[in-house]
Amino acid sequence: MLQIGYGAFAATRNRGLALIVVTTVFMAGESADAEPATIAILGDSLVQGYGLPAEQGFVPQLQNWLNLNNIEAKVLNAGVSGDTTAGGLARVDWTLTDDVDALVVSLGANDALRGLDPAAARANLDGILNAADKRTIPTLLVGIPAPGNYGPDYKATFDTIYPALSQSHGILLYPNFLRALTDQHDRNQALSLYFQPDALHPNADGVRLIVEDIGPSIAQLADMVSR
Repeated sequence: MLQIGYGAFAATRNRGLALIVVTTVFMAGESADAEPATIAILGDSLVQGYGLPAEQGFVPQLQNWLNLNNIEAKVLNAGVSGDTTAGGLARVDWTLTDDVDALVVSLGANDALRGLDPAAARANLDGILNAADKRTIPTLLVGIPAPGNYGPDYKATFDTIYPALSQSHGILLYPNFLRALTDQHDRNQALSLYFQPDALHPNADGVRLIVEDIGPSIAQLADMVSR
């Protein structure tokens, strides 16, 4: 009787242990699935947060927006002030570390401001996107319209870069980093309210509007990550 009782107890105990093991494995799987997508944002001063306290820059404000909207994503600031598309191409490989799940490319503003060759800018961006393609990670391309300083032909050629590359690589496109500000009804008031004195970089309030506008595109990118 004692042996039978012990055997029944042992069997029950073993079943309980098995249940604990299965439950632990299941919960571990759930935890792994819930890990946030890591998104690197490769960009220039607009991404880096030029002229702003660290917590008010684009990436910190975007992270706050994602958190408030329950988007499981962690954004990494890979912005370098003054960077061109050539600079982005030079550092894309070490930006795309093994823990990066998705990429945002926001470059070209400095190329356009300096009147650099649109063909070279396009080739550089194409090289960046090829690097992301090789790693098969979802990518969002963020455009920036050229100013009119260099004439309508230059502007027209430059502005076609982003939609063309988005189509050829089959990736998401957000057409204009500054859209939330440049689409304001009163441009002069927008400059006064949402830009720093240089009239090129958004202030903290301007960044907030930008984040609210681009946030859903970042959320869509995060949703494309296989985790």
